[in-house]
Amino acid sequence: MSLAHLLLFAGLLSLVILASSSSPGSRSILRDISGGNADQKDRAVELNSSNFDSVLRDTPAKYAVVEFFAHWCPACRNYKPHYEKVARLFNGPEAIHPGIVLMTRVDCAMKTNTELCDRFSVSHYPMLFWGSPTKFVSGSGEPKKEKSEIVVIDDARTAERLLNWINKQTQSSFGLEDKKFENEHVRTNITDYKQISQAVYDIEEATAEAFDIILSNKIIKSSETSASFIRFIQLLAAHHASKRCRKGAAEILVNYDDLCPSGKCSYESSGGKDTLGSFPICGKDVPRGYYMFCRGSRNDTRGFSCGLWVLFHSLTVRIEDGESHFAFTSICDFVNNFFMCDECRLHFNNMCLSVKTPFKKARDLVLWVWSTHNKVNERLMKDEASLGTGDPEFPKIIWPPRELCPSCYLSSDEKSIEWDEDNVYKFLKNYYGPKLVSLYKEKSVIGKKEEIVSATTEDLTVATNALVVPVGAALAIAVASCAFGALACYWRTQQKNRKPRRSWN
Repeated sequence: MSLAHLLLFAGLLSLVILASSSSPGSRSILRDISGGNADQKDRAVELNSSNFDSVLRDTPAKYAVVEFFAHWCPACRNYKPHYEKVARLFNGPEAIHPGIVLMTRVDCAMKTNTELCDRFSVSHYPMLFWGSPTKFVSGSGEPKKEKSEIVVIDDARTAERLLNWINKQTQSSFGLEDKKFENEHVRTNITDYKQISQAVYDIEEATAEAFDIILSNKIIKSSETSASFIRFIQLLAAHHASKRCRKGAAEILVNYDDLCPSGKCSYESSGGKDTLGSFPICGKDVPRGYYMFCRGSRNDTRGFSCGLWVLFHSLTVRIEDGESHFAFTSICDFVNNFFMCDECRLHFNNMCLSVKTPFKKARDLVLWVWSTHNKVNERLMKDEASLGTGDPEFPKIIWPPRELCPSCYLSSDEKSIEWDEDNVYKFLKNYYGPKLVSLYKEKSVIGKKEEIVSATTEDLTVATNALVVPVGAALAIAVASCAFGALACYWRTQQKNRKPRRSWN
């Protein structure tokens, strides 16, 4: 045997001995880094050529990070735990700081993504880009250096350095050890008129959450609850501020007879048949698990109830005069049948029963919901003050505050407010109408001019029965609207004869 062969054999033998004597945890840099995180769910959103534009277009986040990587790249694999440490702060239902940064990744080693990676001139792996989500949609060419464009993150080798870079861009102080928020919140500026634009995501969230509550508690059990559900879904299909919720509601209406024959819904799938749960009312990506405009400073404040109120306001400002009483009975019946807080339900039902004359004008319904909301806030102010259960950052107030609508006030003192209802109505129509959906307009400013016009028009148009709802559902809404007088009489009779539910209090 030659000297060269002997040296080669000795070298191989030493490697085997070294490997066998090493601890399992030291055999791989990747294993050292990820260690106990192997079972944790990835938080960064996987993007590809088919969903890249849609995910970034629809996200409520203000910023986005896109990591371009290759699954065969050792450096990319080693970097993933660092990236996930930051992603857990911003992504998913357990996000610590939701709705601020969307953390995503694209695997450039997949042939289907070759064109997408070429579009952004990816020159090495991993390569991280930062920008407004809409800037990525249909984006192309070399990343720019201007603040308004997509930029390359040039200092992100570790989770700490990546988060420091993000903090500088957002003027924040996020930390890797931040916990799920409790008494930690950046106070919403109620005098900022544009804040309401974030609530379009909250009414989607509240709509989906209400639908999930109905399904999980199997509340549709009779012809009465079935009719109540149908009327509310009709209202959503025609006038919800979100296009995807209008579409989802319309699909439920079209399929309802098959899903709930004779008003008896099937909640568990059998034999491959669809159930009511097979039709997510606002699409498969909602609920997201967090609120934005309605987010409280504590886990148990605001959120769902706030989102429902914004939903009711946004519905009433979109209806026509002839639909006003149908909308009123639909909302009242929905709360009475499907809102699980018993005391809240009873209080709201009593205010509904106090209405003696059917609504004939949409204006009157808009002001009734506004007045009812303020009465609820007045009652809760006293309860929360005495029990200390309110949100310290968002105490209940009479709406709108003078800072938002000075012309709404004729006079006020510590005991009472004299309102200018004409100006209140104008404020509510604008605030819960065009202002609420203005974020759609901002996120539609992408691509070609004709695409901008199309997207903006489609999202900002106030839905009407004929335009938005399929023929069958539209006929149902039309019939219901024309018959609102008969429904009102029937509704009041039923409400008067109904025995009150037992309260747990």
